[in-house]
Amino acid sequence: MTEKFDVVVIGGGPGGYVAAIRAAQLGLETACIDMNSGRDGKAALGGTCLNVGCIPSKALLDSSKHYHHITHEFASHGIKTGDVSIDVETMIKRKDSVVKQLNGGVAQLFKANKISHFHGRGKLLAERRIEVTPNEGGDKLMLEADNVILASGSAPIEIPKVEFDGKNIIDSAGALAMTSVPKRLGVIGAGVIGLELGSVWRRLGAEVTLLEALPEFLPAADQDVAKQAAREFKKQGLDIRLGTLVKSAQVDKDEVRVRLEGGKGETELVFERLLVAVGRKPYTEGLLADDSGVELNERGQITVNEKSQTTAPGVWAVGDCVRGPMLAHKASEEGIAVAELIAGRAAHIHFDTVPWVIYTDPEIAWVGKTEQQLKAQGVAYRTGSFPFAATGRGLAMGHAAGMVKILADETSDEILGVHIIGPSASELIAECVVAMEFHGAAEDLAMIVHAHPTLSEAVHEAALNVAKRAIHRGN
Repeated sequence: MTEKFDVVVIGGGPGGYVAAIRAAQLGLETACIDMNSGRDGKAALGGTCLNVGCIPSKALLDSSKHYHHITHEFASHGIKTGDVSIDVETMIKRKDSVVKQLNGGVAQLFKANKISHFHGRGKLLAERRIEVTPNEGGDKLMLEADNVILASGSAPIEIPKVEFDGKNIIDSAGALAMTSVPKRLGVIGAGVIGLELGSVWRRLGAEVTLLEALPEFLPAADQDVAKQAAREFKKQGLDIRLGTLVKSAQVDKDEVRVRLEGGKGETELVFERLLVAVGRKPYTEGLLADDSGVELNERGQITVNEKSQTTAPGVWAVGDCVRGPMLAHKASEEGIAVAELIAGRAAHIHFDTVPWVIYTDPEIAWVGKTEQQLKAQGVAYRTGSFPFAATGRGLAMGHAAGMVKILADETSDEILGVHIIGPSASELIAECVVAMEFHGAAEDLAMIVHAHPTLSEAVHEAALNVAKRAIHRGN
């Protein structure tokens, strides 16, 4: 027997489950197929982000930050502590409990919105028919839909001659589940995942070496921010080696021997654990039948137009499996937009104002163009910056490293990009995203009254500095 729905979503991550909820809110009979399971084998909605990505990594980042504050910063506040130790197993259990609570929250939202949930693997056939293979075994199910939304997400990229074994050579999920602090941790890749997870284990006492093949550090970020970040991470003891290519890795007893090629020729390093964090690739394994009508591009992404429509009528795709940044919030907004379009409403996403965040300490966040991009494009611009060290709140908190940098069009003063490194950068960037979404000018931010003393005053002063009239710094 075949069940019929208005919308079937394949994938229950931040793109898929949000699309399903919005479609149901709009009165569409909706189903969602997701194969993720928790440690207990039960359904675990939320995708990579909730289960082995955004949420668990932030839980560990916060736990490790508390430990670092106690061991390195409390004394300056006059707080004396005795012997302090970290119980990693308890820290991991807390992380798991956060994830489980949110898994249950998504399941409850599905129930409240009357969304049919199928725990299994979905495969798109011709004419928007979907074959479901249940995780629990048993007969396959067949669904039909007027519209199908593909939200299959992404998977870690593997490196030739560096094979995951789940113990010594691990991916990001493995780095979130270690129950002891490795003495020496190697990380291949100094991008978002490598920096965040490397920071967690460095704070807890591991010797962390990041091996980055590219010659520049954080090339996607504004280079003023990247340079300051590199200095801060070096102070924290992260050993970042640029222009270093990993040729192979081999487990020898309980160690990993890594062969490298860099400026000094071929060398070898030995680690207790090796984390591979070189990025992610679209996950489409087993997703599409040969007759589905959905095409992939040369990068393995599902081909879509500006409205997220695939090459098959009535089939849409969102999130990590399509073009654009692999960011949970981008996937969610795409999912909402597609649900709106299916329901006959207007919807559009402005990719130019999607914010990026790296949750290190200090945090890094940006939106829009970098200074190097504007130079390469020949755009005339002005820039204004302001350090957190010149803010009363930053100094009072004891977290004054970093700055806010604003780039504005030289003629119109429209904000073209904002780049922040410092405390709560992930929260401060939202104000700047709103300003850019409404084509605001630096002068607009400069004219808004910001509360004192706050970290957001750095945004205010940076906007003032675009016109070289910042109050609390020399121009």
